[in-house]
Amino acid sequence: MNQFYKNIALWLVIGLIMIALFNLFNQPLTPFKELIFSDFMNQVSSGNVEEVVVQGDHIQGKLQDGKMFRTNIVSDPELIKFLREKSVRIKVMPPEETTWYTNLLISWFPMLLLLGVWIFFMRQMQSGGGKALSFGKSRAKLLSQQKKKATFKDVAGVDEAKEELQEIIEFLKEPQKFQKLGGKIPKGVLVMGPPGTGKTLLARAIAGEANVPFFNISGSEFVEMFVGVGASRVRDLFEQGKKNAPCIIFIDEIDAVGRHRGAGLGGGHDEREQTLNQLLVEMDGFASNEGVILIAATNRPDVLDPALMRPGRFDRQVVVPRPDIRGREGILKVHTMNIPIEEDVKLAVLSRGTPGFSGADLENMVNEAALMAARQEKDLVAMEDFENAKDKVMMGVERRSMIISDEEKRNTAFHEAGHVLVAKLIPGTDPIHKVTIIPRGRALGLTMQLPVDERHTYPVKYLMDRLAVLFGGRAAEEIALNQVTTGAGNDIEQGTDLARKMICEWGMSKTMGPLAYGKKEEQIFLGREISQHKDYSEATAIAIDKEVKELVAKSYERAKKLVRENKKTLDKLAEALLERESLGGREVDVIVFGKIKAEEIAKKEATVKAAVMAEQENSIKAKSESNTKPEPATKPETNPVGKKDD
Repeated sequence: MNQFYKNIALWLVIGLIMIALFNLFNQPLTPFKELIFSDFMNQVSSGNVEEVVVQGDHIQGKLQDGKMFRTNIVSDPELIKFLREKSVRIKVMPPEETTWYTNLLISWFPMLLLLGVWIFFMRQMQSGGGKALSFGKSRAKLLSQQKKKATFKDVAGVDEAKEELQEIIEFLKEPQKFQKLGGKIPKGVLVMGPPGTGKTLLARAIAGEANVPFFNISGSEFVEMFVGVGASRVRDLFEQGKKNAPCIIFIDEIDAVGRHRGAGLGGGHDEREQTLNQLLVEMDGFASNEGVILIAATNRPDVLDPALMRPGRFDRQVVVPRPDIRGREGILKVHTMNIPIEEDVKLAVLSRGTPGFSGADLENMVNEAALMAARQEKDLVAMEDFENAKDKVMMGVERRSMIISDEEKRNTAFHEAGHVLVAKLIPGTDPIHKVTIIPRGRALGLTMQLPVDERHTYPVKYLMDRLAVLFGGRAAEEIALNQVTTGAGNDIEQGTDLARKMICEWGMSKTMGPLAYGKKEEQIFLGREISQHKDYSEATAIAIDKEVKELVAKSYERAKKLVRENKKTLDKLAEALLERESLGGREVDVIVFGKIKAEEIAKKEATVKAAVMAEQENSIKAKSESNTKPEPATKPETNPVGKKDD
């Protein structure tokens, strides 16, 4: 039985006993007047006694005026005769018999009850868990070995991170292998990356692979309403770790407790800072924590305190990025392992069509596909289900029940046709995957482009083409319908933001030069929150605004020119959208370029995709071969000045 229910049962029993005793010992008392025997006899003689109750050596009775009395009598056989002569009603009851255990209960039970309550409260105070006065104890949970364990087979797409963490397990299993060369076991590993990339899953895999105690706790569980509780829980956590060494302690979302110090307005007396200070001391202080490895996960490494990030505390910083095309394919294989799929399902195609997806996004997509297939009572999940699930995750749920007027639908069709037309007429843009005028999510229509290859850097030409595509919808509305609508609001927002980044962050303006304007300064009193700091003059601000405006206007005019010159093609696309509501990339090519040229484009795209796939396979093979080769004797020189940003 759960301890909570045991406590409830105990308190119920104590409450019932207290109620019974209260009813037993606190009967409503009738006020009896004590009479000596001679006064009682005088009252009988005077005829003032109405009735008596005889019980052993005691008499209780009522006088004529209604008052109650009580007295003790001696054994006198003439008493009853005397009472009858005076017309007194007589009631005789047997003498009261009390057993020894009743006497013992009455005399000792209150003391025993108090002793039991005192023992109960002392046990509550001394034990951990959710008991009284135990808020200073750590709430870390020791992972049970009976639960279903995750392993590294369940993790895909993050090979480098897996290698780093697998080595931690080898440290624990065979420490002599590394210690014979003077190596020390790492004290801490910081796993960081965007949300949904598999940081917590990696920790679960470590727990499943390592045959050592595994404690897991969230960073927010250290903070409580009581002062000093966080530091106390940190101490208790590491004490548990020392008792179970070698062991692994996993703190999820460590940014809740490890934020940069100095954010407290009162100096350094912030509760969170005390918790962090204790964590710093426990990780690398005078006290030794041999055999205790701390693994922490966060998606906000920029706000962590520098003292927490240094070697000696977190010796390794493992980055878990968003998976590439091969990584996504591996993740899809893991998630489709227990799902019956048809033979025509090609995971490589799905991985190519999901750029930027995290592991959580891919898992959600597979689950949505399985639910869609189950909704249609299918036995196997088909490729169509995966494509529909991908569209649902990327673009939102179709809102076919939404009532839209014909005029609004026509505006949406020309808007989306403008995006498609500009994207197709400008060489080098991402291919059109799908265009629809069915409302999805919060959008009335959507044009989706999918890149052929993974992109890590963006040239100026690509960004300029992107700006033109964004303003293609607005240009089509103005030229074809002689009006503009609010439907281009999101496009304008994205375009303006992109143009400002090109000028202020990426130095892509000849007028403004390769300078960064608007430094991102982290305000210390806000807890290292990012805010925009204006580090330039008003004249520079005017110049930036002018440059942004010119860049946007240039892209808009470019889009209008393309739409104006290809007005007939725009009308065809819009009419096709109004008729079919959704168009694929192949159908768009046929409308824009004709059937023959569309086939040529399809062959060319297939060739490019095959070349990209071959190049990726070759790079993977080269990487695996390089991992098997011995390291060079001399360390190659590095050039930090020429470092290229991802």
